Amino acid sequence: MVVSRCGLHCVGCEWKEPYNCGGCIETNGNPFHGECPIAICCQNKGALHCGECSEFPCNLLTQYSCDPEHGDTPHGARIEQCKKWKLENAKYERE
Repeated sequence: MVVSRCGLHCVGCEWKEPYNCGGCIETNGNPFHGECPIAICCQNKGALHCGECSEFPCNLLTQYSCDPEHGDTPHGARIEQCKKWKLENAKYERE
């Protein structure tokens, strides 16, 4: 189940409840921290998540995912999640 545009798991996010954040899909690219360039990019391209993009993984997603201070643990985790969603969608479409 796709829960974000970039592959982050919003369930369990420490900011979800205190900021009443619905995540980037529910807020049309404007989660608790303001406009998200990754979400806006996906929406502008008509993609549900980054894994559906022909440029995946792009520099912007890689930059966010591998940022030394605010990136994923482990680095690249959201890219791997988008790959999984892409494979799941392809499997679903074949069935």
